[in-house]
This record gives sequence, structure tokens and C-alpha cells, in this order.
Amino acid sequence: MHSVTRKAMEWLAAAATDPRACKQQWHGGTGIAVLACGRFWDVLSVPEELGMPALDTLLCIPQPPGPALADNAARRVAFFLPPDPDGRWVGSGIRYAGRGSWIAVPAPHRAGGRLRWLVPPNGTGALFVPAAVEQALQVALGGMAAQRGTRQRCPACDTPTRGSVSATTVSRRPVPTDPGAAEERSADAAGSEQD
Repeated sequence: MHSVTRKAMEWLAAAATDPRACKQQWHGGTGIAVLACGRFWDVLSVPEELGMPALDTLLCIPQPPGPALADNAARRVAFFLPPDPDGRWVGSGIRYAGRGSWIAVPAPHRAGGRLRWLVPPNGTGALFVPAAVEQALQVALGGMAAQRGTRQRCPACDTPTRGSVSATTVSRRPVPTDPGAAEERSADAAGSEQD
């Protein structure tokens, strides 16, 4: 086994409650192990039609990419991000897995099956930068809207929008730390809806 693959296996397996059992699962029948999120990484999962163009954009920037995983059956792409206990992502079809969540992953060297690595982990701990992923998703949304050339619907509230999908349809939102901030943000949102 190559040293990069071995390092990647060790890095991934370290998130398991039992790293030895995790490696045995990878070498077993399904080749899949279930790992905890929130310790070494969080995972942002998006629909494939959004995730693939976003990944293409991310691979063009001069920065080492983090792991990206495809679920062929669910038609989703997952980006591995740094853990962010206060993180929250907003958008249609967006799923964010942090502390307390689990993700099924194949062995780093596995090339096929329902789950496959689009960008396999390299064992260094490299992860995607959340701001870069957010920007790439916005670019992908803009491209999708331009291709459709039709009136779009807001993914949050399903109302028709003017022109293309706005740049804020996929975004990271900090969770307010005090209750007053949540009320203030709700009031701001209600005011902007009336505009």
C-alpha cells in the first residue's frame, strides 16, 4: 500500500471510535465505515448538480483541496470542512454534518461503488476552506440559473425571484450566541421581506 494511502487511512480511521475496527470494515464486504463528524472535520453535502460544478471551481484555485465524496445513489457531493461547532449552512438541499453526526465513507483507495472519492484524502489533514466552498457554490448556482434562463424560485421560501438565483441562496450563517441577536436578525429579515 502506498504511503499516501496509508496516511489517508490513518487520518480517516482516527475519527472512528475504534480505528482498528474501521480499517477491518474497509477491508470487509462493503468496504464502508461510519465515522464521526465534528472532531477532525465537518461535512457539507449538496445536490450533485450543484456540487460537481462547485468542485470544478474549487480545483482551479491554487490551494490544496480537501476530500470530496460522491454518493452516486443519492446524487450528492460532500465537502470535508474544518470543524465548526457554531457553523450553519442555509440553502435548498444543503445538509451540514457536525458534532453528533456520522458519515459513511469508503476506504481512501476505493475507486468505485455507491460511495466514491472525487478527491480522496491525502493524509495531511487538508480540508476545504468554508469561504471558498461558499463562493464556489454561489458560482455554480449562478451558472445553473443562467443555463435555465427562466424565472427561479427561492430555495428557502419557494417564491419566484427576479432574474437569476441570488448570491445568498447558499451561505454560511453564524449561530447567534445571545437570544437578543436572534430576535434582531428575525426582525431584520421580516423588514427586508416587506421591501
